Amino acid sequence: MDKKTASQRIKKLRESVIRHQHLYHTLDEPEISDAAYDALVHELDDLERMFPDLATSDTPTQRVGGKTLQQFSKVEHVSRMYSLNDAFSPEDIEKWVARLANLGIKEIPEFYCDLKMDGLAVELKYENGIFIQGSTRGDGLVGEDVTQNLKTIGDIPVKLKGVTKGTVYIRGEVYLTKREFEQINEKQAKKGGKIYANPRNTAAGSLRQLDPQITASRKLNFHAYELVDVQSEYKTKSNKYQTLKKWGVPINPNGKVVHSVRGIQEFRDYWEQERENLKYELDGVVISINNTKLFEQVGIVGKAPRGSVAYKFAPKEAETVVENIIVNVGRTGVLTPLAMLQPVNIGGVTVSRATLHNLDEIKRLDVKIGDTVIVGRAGDVIPDVKKVILELRTGAEKYFRMPKNCPVCGEAIQKIDGKVAYRCVNQDCPAIKREALYHFVSRRAFDMDGIGPKMLDQLMDSGLIKDAADLFKLTKEDFLNLERFAEKSAENAVASIQGRKEIQLSRFIYALGIPHVGEETAFTLAKRFRIFDAFADTSAAELQTVPDIGPVVSDSISSWFSHSYNKKLLEKFKKYLKILLEKGESQKLAGKTFVLTGTMESLSRDEAKEKIRDLGGEVSASVSKNTDFLVAASEPGSKYDKAKKLGVKVLDESEFLKMLE
Repeated sequence: MDKKTASQRIKKLRESVIRHQHLYHTLDEPEISDAAYDALVHELDDLERMFPDLATSDTPTQRVGGKTLQQFSKVEHVSRMYSLNDAFSPEDIEKWVARLANLGIKEIPEFYCDLKMDGLAVELKYENGIFIQGSTRGDGLVGEDVTQNLKTIGDIPVKLKGVTKGTVYIRGEVYLTKREFEQINEKQAKKGGKIYANPRNTAAGSLRQLDPQITASRKLNFHAYELVDVQSEYKTKSNKYQTLKKWGVPINPNGKVVHSVRGIQEFRDYWEQERENLKYELDGVVISINNTKLFEQVGIVGKAPRGSVAYKFAPKEAETVVENIIVNVGRTGVLTPLAMLQPVNIGGVTVSRATLHNLDEIKRLDVKIGDTVIVGRAGDVIPDVKKVILELRTGAEKYFRMPKNCPVCGEAIQKIDGKVAYRCVNQDCPAIKREALYHFVSRRAFDMDGIGPKMLDQLMDSGLIKDAADLFKLTKEDFLNLERFAEKSAENAVASIQGRKEIQLSRFIYALGIPHVGEETAFTLAKRFRIFDAFADTSAAELQTVPDIGPVVSDSISSWFSHSYNKKLLEKFKKYLKILLEKGESQKLAGKTFVLTGTMESLSRDEAKEKIRDLGGEVSASVSKNTDFLVAASEPGSKYDKAKKLGVKVLDESEFLKMLE
């Protein structure tokens, strides 16, 4: 991004972040999720780091919280209540540690890891062990006096155990449990009141009630995360937590000390998996230098202490840009618009496309090519566009128009009567005739283990593939965007496909699904032409010189190769595949025809056929006077009787295996 473009983007981002900060912190009426808000701030922060001369003193990345409301008296904090810088990946944590090393902290023996609860930060003031005042964070320097409301929270002790003198300040998080949040919304719904967006903002709204009885009815909770005690010194953050616990102040019981970056990652990954089992919302973990002297030594930059970082969980929503809008053709021919996105991490997966459903949805969202949007991936299904951030528009965005022709087969499309949908009406369109794709991955064709019709439908419906050749460009991240795919299953799917980049000529011909070209015919053609291009360039008349290839089959082959779609498909295959000659140099079974019957113990029917062909032999489905050998395993059936009648030599399994040696 050049400086001019960055300057324009920074200006728009600042306006957007300030607006959403006001909605979130001051009015408690957020329009976007925490994850989407974090993404906007993160992008702004990245651009200001990239172009430091474009950063200004009033940028929202250097502000903390929101303005105090007029109905509460103001309270000046004993020291500034800072926010935290965010980390989103192991690389971000490595960079954080590297920055600390540049400040002279080469060795950090311990980190304190705590859960980052999604609540409202407050400061509690105790005189001689008695709770006398409580305030919200506000703008970090001045908060709102909500003492009476905080006294209604049972977790907050009115008197500290064993403390009889001095002044201490305890900072922590006021939060709502998930269950209490649900019950509040249930009550609101019954009386036709406002439905709250999330527990954090409901907790904030509850704490800012002018009537403490309303606050008391909301059953708020509290966990402390900091102790400001000017009379005492504490060697570590964990010492502070132990002291708070001794005084009867609740702390999060899941915090722990770790001794390495690896320990940080393990703590974060564990709680990302376990957070659904907690009674409260969690959006990440807080990592701090445990040693207080080292923590204070590195100081503060902008809005945040250098010695701590909020390591966020993978978001379920993120902000990105719509680079293009394409259409996908479904199994019924219906065209679905898909947004092609600047790649963004959502839920631990790199997302590069999202569904827009139909033209009505595009109109409702008012989404254009070039828009900054919020994309969600809830429930592990294909992502969709949730909202357009209109204030980030520059005027260069473009409207999407439905194409006049099918993007797969090139035929004209038609609008479905009475509906907003459009459809490709060409019944020969490959997107509609999905059976060809199912055939391509089948056991006797490319034999892609684990890649079946249901998965292929998902891949096509999500717009990840249009044809069989597209399978070979899929990545693990593509599969992770599909429903019910985890890390291991995605890796297995990619390995199954990539393991088939080399294919025998006969299997490739069969996999193409040319009408009237079955497995035996494909083998005959491969044996005759040896090289795929030689087969593809053969005329219908010349094809008829091949044994068992008549006019119907030869015309079908010629017709298949004449279609422009199939020509383009073959060109795509050349990018990914190596087509091999038939296996084996030995021709010891050349000129011999085998028929298989019964069930062998050591080989499957398909394996036996392949071994015969590798040695130059042919396999027939039925016994005739031209059959040289019948391989009869257990329960041979009627073919055995016919072979005996015609005088065909019958081999048992051991004789057949010896012949293959």
